[in-house]
Amino acid sequence: MKKQLLLASLSTVLALGLAGCGGSDNTENAGGDQKPGAAGEKTKISYWTGDRHDADFVKEKVAEFNATNTDGIEVELVVKGDDFDTALDLSFQTADSPDVIRVKENTIGTFYKKEYLAPIDEFLSEELKTKFPEMKDLNTFDGKRYSLPNYGTTMRLVYNKDLFAKAGVTSPPTTLQELVDTAKKLTEAGKADGAYGFAQNFKSPPSALGRSARVIAEMSGFGGFGYDFRTARFDFSGFKPIIEAFKQIKDDGSMLPGVESLDIDPLRAQFAEGKIGMYLSFSSEPGVYSNQFPAKIDWAAAPAPTIDGNAKGASGFLGGQWLALSSKSEHKEAAWKFMEYMYSDQILTAYQENGYGISMVPSVSAVAKTPEVNGIEGFLPNQYDGVWPVYPTVAPEGMKSDDAFFKYMLNGGDLDAVIADLNKRYNAALDDAIKNDGLKAEPDAGFDPASLAGKFAK
Repeated sequence: MKKQLLLASLSTVLALGLAGCGGSDNTENAGGDQKPGAAGEKTKISYWTGDRHDADFVKEKVAEFNATNTDGIEVELVVKGDDFDTALDLSFQTADSPDVIRVKENTIGTFYKKEYLAPIDEFLSEELKTKFPEMKDLNTFDGKRYSLPNYGTTMRLVYNKDLFAKAGVTSPPTTLQELVDTAKKLTEAGKADGAYGFAQNFKSPPSALGRSARVIAEMSGFGGFGYDFRTARFDFSGFKPIIEAFKQIKDDGSMLPGVESLDIDPLRAQFAEGKIGMYLSFSSEPGVYSNQFPAKIDWAAAPAPTIDGNAKGASGFLGGQWLALSSKSEHKEAAWKFMEYMYSDQILTAYQENGYGISMVPSVSAVAKTPEVNGIEGFLPNQYDGVWPVYPTVAPEGMKSDDAFFKYMLNGGDLDAVIADLNKRYNAALDDAIKNDGLKAEPDAGFDPASLAGKFAK
């Protein structure tokens, strides 16, 4: 499906998501339907996901599948945290890899290159191929599909309206300096009650900066992963004022103590209790505060701030994939039957209507109701949302950018030198991938980040 057709479809459906290693003891299904008892053992498969905002919903649907399928298939659901990628890597070095994998826009390309995924084309009917949007480099690689879309995601600033009122702050920040100043005011107003102005989940720096620095950079006109599409080179210089602002918030004492070991769910739990003034995250948050951590505060979401208050790019829209088939699965047909069940109209419609995400599938969005979930209005598509091109994924030697930036936030030093070192190592890895792996990275001198914005505004 051509890109323009995809964008036309998405523009009518998006409102955005209210966004130890465990393996299975698999036994071959010897033939057809299984009968209970010793004569017919079940075919056991495992599904691994890093999502927790929809875990209860998925657990319920897995249980329904296990109870109702007539093929003797039993699915084990494994919900992991921010260690999902590491755990998956380890699982593929053993015999404990899952059969079905939750993939995301920032992981599917990597998992594909690591050969963790199996193409699903042989299982797709013409009806399914037409029903689900095909997105190059997001669910389709080298002409083969590896996943199908479910819902889409935006990124926003999430803020505690009660603490804002207590601090006398009338509106969310629109610049980095306002972000720093607002965090300080909120901390001054709430510190006596254990509340702080800002927080990030730095137990995983890629997760923390991937939901904060990334969107600020993209809104400000810089590639959210340090890649410049104009030059086809990595250049992390656009992150300098963003990381400096985050460091200033921490140095001011305006950041929640202990963020070094803070995971996203504990952060959400603290926010729900009123202990955090602001953080940046995805559109899964309304579902989180409706189902997972019922909020005890009045809260809302606003567009992420930009470096200087001027939007020169677009807040990256994320999506296009959901479930994928493991290349090491010994029960691919059984795994596909589970995937097909999860991609049914009934489940995808319920997914949206229960507030876990707004569908990217036109046939589902046409009939599914917009969820009545507090906070969703702040995540609806606006004039700043847009789809960025897929950036090249490389494996630099040494410390990755998120870890290097977090180290600077903790210890200080020469940020210019940190950025120069990142540029050198990432571009060396890019050159190596172009030379040896066939990676394509062509300059686009006319690339304009501002032209991406507003593609999904109602």
